[in-house]
Amino acid sequence: MTRILTISILLTAAVGLGLAQASPNFSGEWKLNVAKSSFGGMPAPESASRRIKHEGAMLGISIVQKGARGELASEFHYTTDGKPSVNKVQGGESQGSAHWDGSKLIIESSREFQGAVLKQREVWALSGDSKTLTIDTHVSIPNGEFDVKQVLEKQ
Repeated sequence: MTRILTISILLTAAVGLGLAQASPNFSGEWKLNVAKSSFGGMPAPESASRRIKHEGAMLGISIVQKGARGELASEFHYTTDGKPSVNKVQGGESQGSAHWDGSKLIIESSREFQGAVLKQREVWALSGDSKTLTIDTHVSIPNGEFDVKQVLEKQ
C-alpha cells in the first residue's frame, strides 16, 4: 500500500511539473530576424519589433513594423484563458482569443478589412533557451490563404 501511495504521489508531482512548464512566459523585447522568417509571398518588412508583457493570464503586445508603407504601430491585449477580446486596429476592430495547446500559445482572430473578412491563427512557440520566439501564422482571406513564419530574437 505504501508503494502504491508513493508512486501515486510521484505521478501527481510529475504531472504538476509538466503543467507548470507547459505555459512559458513570452515577456520581453523581441526583434524580428527577417532572414530566418518567411512571409508567404507577401513583402517582408524592413524591420519589426515586439514588446510583450505576459503576466499570468494577461498578455499585452506592442508591435512596431517598418516597411514600404512607413512605420506601423499596433497594440493587442488578450487573456490566455480563451476569453474573447476586442482590439482596435487600423480601420476597425479585431476580435480574437488566446489559449494554450501544451506549451504553445494559439491566438485566433478575425477582422473586417476593406469589406472582406481576414482571419488569422497564430501559433507561438518559445525555444528551450527562451531566446527565440517563433510565430507561425495561417491567414485566410476571401481570395486565398497563405502562411507566415516570424522568427523573433530576445533582446
